[in-house]
Order: sequence, then structure tokens, then C-alpha cells
Amino acid sequence: MLDLEVVPERSLGNEQWEFTLGMPLAQAVAILQKHCRIIKNVQVLYSEQSPLSHDLILNLTQDGIKLLFDAFNQRLKVIEVYDLTKVKLKYCGVHFNSQAIAPTIEQIDQSFGATHPGVYNSAEQLFHLNFRGLSFSFQLDSWTEAPKYEPNFAHGLASLQIPHGATVKRMYIYSGNNLQDTKAPLMPLSCFLGNVYAESVDVLRDGTGPAGLRLRLLAAGCGPGLLADAKIRVFERSVYFGDSCQDVLSMLGSPHKVFYKSEDKMKIHSPSPHKQVPSKCNDYFFNYFTLGVDILFDANTHKVKKFVLHTNYPGHYNFNIYHRCEFKIPLAIKKETTDGQTETCTTYSKWDNIQELLGHPVEKPVVLHRSSSPNNTNPFGSTFCFGLQRMIFEVMQNNHIASVTLYGPPRPGAHLRTAELP
Repeated sequence: MLDLEVVPERSLGNEQWEFTLGMPLAQAVAILQKHCRIIKNVQVLYSEQSPLSHDLILNLTQDGIKLLFDAFNQRLKVIEVYDLTKVKLKYCGVHFNSQAIAPTIEQIDQSFGATHPGVYNSAEQLFHLNFRGLSFSFQLDSWTEAPKYEPNFAHGLASLQIPHGATVKRMYIYSGNNLQDTKAPLMPLSCFLGNVYAESVDVLRDGTGPAGLRLRLLAAGCGPGLLADAKIRVFERSVYFGDSCQDVLSMLGSPHKVFYKSEDKMKIHSPSPHKQVPSKCNDYFFNYFTLGVDILFDANTHKVKKFVLHTNYPGHYNFNIYHRCEFKIPLAIKKETTDGQTETCTTYSKWDNIQELLGHPVEKPVVLHRSSSPNNTNPFGSTFCFGLQRMIFEVMQNNHIASVTLYGPPRPGAHLRTAELP
């Protein structure tokens, strides 16, 4: 049985690990994978057809804990303990829930002190006792008790008459004063772990198509002296097609991984695949997992030839490998009434809406089957790749965009870099 410390409005954990509000989904999964011998039978719950309409949930079934992640920013929003018989809980080092100590109303009052009168929810038949960043739900034993807790009874103070010995059914840790209105906080400094994260990624265009990326980056920068002076640094960096490997390293830092392409499976769709001589050396990717971006370099020139932006939707084959890339892509729209205008495609755009903006359907897609080996099947099914304005949109079966690949003619990076110098 897990023995965990409760920190209101912040975290649930022990000396080895901690689930912290604002923590990215990938870090929570990494904790579960590292301690898989202790924390078993974890479920991932999400909406297959509309993944943005419901929170993404990690359900620790053996321990009675749910971790609720915001569907958009994929950071930890609420920690729910829904079965207190499966876990030991303490506050400031003192247990208030264990096999020997029942989490009664008296025990909660003794451990956490006084708070505002509780609120009775007649629909759920639950009595909610709220502290800042922490709520307890008590189950009422019978229907006969319910009328005493209606808010209009006894000038609204009937909630003080919660019966002695009533035990906690659920506990919630969240940010702010109200569980219903809570939002996932910004990522805490303790979660940066030396990594750089992307707040937003704007695709830069020229007259013919994408020209590069402008990234707004976040990092934990330490001030002089103590770690307590650490603050989040925000800065912008731009990378372009034709930039050298060294340019990208100086802009974004070292990648998490370098991946060498063994073959080009899309070569068959080029005008004359049989004329292409096999290369003696392979193109290679810089994988920036916390940015949600891959950058492909040409094997001969070592210059950027492709960018890949990942949306990290649940139900995709690559889910939880990358952090979500919050991108904005300007699309050139040609209409009869105007010479031309641009519309923006984002991480949350649906493919049907993009086709409506274009005013015409895009040509038939290429069907993409992903699997770890030729004999394995992909449980999530195929995706569809549509080509548009030097970009390939990989679309899932629920109509959401899984990834966007940007192509561009190589641009000489040297004069761009010199022009940027003061």
C-alpha cells in the first residue's frame, strides 16, 4: 500500500516521486514506468472521437488514484483519490488516513484545522468540505439525513451538522479555491529538469510556402547563488530551411536524440523513383521531444530540409513520445472575391474545417500504416496524409491533425544569420 504526503494546491507523493500540479503528462507516465513494480494496473482514459472535450485521465486502479490532465495543454490539473481504503495519506508528516486511522470528519478537522462551512450537493448526495487547493467529499448514509443539509435550512448553516463519524469518500488536490473552475497551473520549476519547452511555435512563410519556425521557448534559468532564485526564462529562437546543423544547435541546443533514416518509404510517390540512386549516407533527424518538433538534415549538405510538428493526441501511434507542439500555420487561401488571404491552422484545427477554408477538397490522401515490426498490427488504425502548399498533414480517423511535415527549398543560412547580427 502506498504511503503518500498530501500538499494542498501542489502535490501528492513520497520521498521517491511526486505527482505535482502542472506536471506534463510525459513526466507522470515516466514516474509510473519507473515504479511499475509498485504501481500496477494503470489505465489511460480518453475520448477517442473528441479528445479535447474530456480530460485525459491516468487511473491507478490498484491505488484508488486518478490523475486528471487538461485536454489542451496536457498538464496535471486535478489529483483525485477516489478509494481511501487502498492508500495511506498524511499531512505535514502525520497520518490522517491509514488502516489504523479512519478519515472521519473529526480526523480531518484535527489534521487540517477549521474551514468554511461545507456544501451539500443533493444530486450526488455528497457533502463537500473545502480548503484552499483541497476538497473532501463525505457520503451521507441515508436519504433521511439529506434534508438537514439543504443550504436554505437553518440560515444556511445546516452544513455544520454533518454527522459524527462520517468518513471521506473522495479527496481532490487542485489549484485555487474552486474545484469546478480550476485550471492546470503553469509548469513548476521542479518539472523542467534541465529541459527547454516550447510555449508556442509559429510557422514562417514566404511567397511560395513555409520558410522556417519561430519558437517561443521556456527554460528554468538560475540566478546567481541559490537555487531559490531560479526563475522561468522566456526567449525566442528562429530556425529556417537551409540552416546548418551548427545553426540549429546554437539556436535550440542539443536534441534529445539523433535518428538516422534507414529508408525513404515515400520515395515511390516521387516522379521517377527508379532513377534515384541509393545514397551511401543517410539523412538524419534531430528529435526535440519536449518541443514536439523533429528537424531533418540532408546527409550531404547537413542543412535543414524538413520540419515535423507533433500534436500528441491520444489514440495516435506516437502518443506520449513528444510533448504537444502548440503551432500556428498560415495557409494561403485563394478566393474569387479577393486576390488572396491567409487563414491560420493550429494544433486544435480539424481537417474538415481546413478543407472548408480552402474552398475545395484536397486530392486523395496517402494511407499511412505504422507498426513496430512487419508482423505487428497498430491498435489505433491507419492515418491519412494530405499534401498542401509544401506541407503534409497527417490526419487521424477522428479528423484531428496528428502531425504536420513542412518542406521547403533549401535556403542559404549564412547570409540570414549575418543579417540578424546587430
